Amino acid sequence: MSSTVETVETVDLVGGDVALDLVNTGSRREGGPFRERLHTYADLVTWAVRVELIGAEEGARLRAAAAARPDEASRVLERARALRETVYRVFAAEARGDAPSPEDLAALSEAAADAASRRVLAAGRPGYEFAWPQWEALERLLWPIAMSAAELLISDDLARVKECATDNCNWLFVDMSRNRSRRWCDMKDCGNRAKARRHYARRRGAG
Repeated sequence: MSSTVETVETVDLVGGDVALDLVNTGSRREGGPFRERLHTYADLVTWAVRVELIGAEEGARLRAAAAARPDEASRVLERARALRETVYRVFAAEARGDAPSPEDLAALSEAAADAASRRVLAAGRPGYEFAWPQWEALERLLWPIAMSAAELLISDDLARVKECATDNCNWLFVDMSRNRSRRWCDMKDCGNRAKARRHYARRRGAG
């Protein structure tokens, strides 16, 4: 978790999965105060373009649609935040060796099922691929996130999902290091701060 003032334009994309990168738009869940980076639907669109869920042109269309339907955009933003926290609780529990709550699993399952029902087969490059063609639907940004979370949950990479070891960071990431030794979301930020705290504690102990 970066120590600088962050927005969705600058927040580090270190999750290794789009669903975990969504989780990391929030932090300081345990000790507070909670740090929110999704303040508007436009923030959600900006984030979606950054993680390449959609392109810039599609993002502009969604921003225009949201401006024309502000109440709906606010509801979708709340759903995005709720999905984010569900994904966090499910994968944080797994990272700690605990079982996610049945309620959270049910919520994620429902979101993934809804997303899957909206996919269609479309021509890709090459061959075919699943796509979500409903560009006018503001909630379409939630569908690939829900599917990505569900696919990660049933994949072999689930065992590699970790929560940053820094207290009150609460970012999640897929540890793809060879020996699975990664402990922090970002060595430049949380990792360096942890090392500095250990160094200070040793100096105090030596004194």
